[in-house]
Amino acid sequence: MARFVAFLRGINLGPNRRVKGEELRETFAALGCDSVATFRASGNVIFEADGEKATDLQMRLERGLGEALGYEVPVFLRSDAELREVAAREAFEAATVAAAKGKPQVAFLRRAPAAAALRDALALATDEDLLAIHGRELHWLPDSGIAGSELDMGAVEAALGPTTVRTEGTVEGIVAKFL
Repeated sequence: MARFVAFLRGINLGPNRRVKGEELRETFAALGCDSVATFRASGNVIFEADGEKATDLQMRLERGLGEALGYEVPVFLRSDAELREVAAREAFEAATVAAAKGKPQVAFLRRAPAAAALRDALALATDEDLLAIHGRELHWLPDSGIAGSELDMGAVEAALGPTTVRTEGTVEGIVAKFL
């Protein structure tokens, strides 16, 4: 059995998209996943699955969640090893992180960007919104926090495709507790 983490986009963002952890765990179990757990209320699901390519598993989960919940739920899937690498990565210098008022963020991508997309996305960085891309993750350090940021996430997604964002602390918490 392989261990995975699914980061779901658009969960618990409004009154019509409220899903409790228990319902997510039951839905993932009904979709053939084992040892299902959730972390916080923002669509982070840890589980085990066997014998399926990650891309096939991701598509199967998206179809099943869409049917169960009645709306599209993009899934950003990472293996336990991939997520441990993300958590261990130091995308920005420690002194820069310490000086920022905002928390480091990780935007999960569907695929590693091509060179042109990488250039386009990194061109959106400013002194107030630092960006770094490593594989299928965009690391973002907003100087004043997300609410005060002027980073155009629409432009980021135009360059890189759909994303879902978690704090670096959430990623580290999942790794510490489950992986």
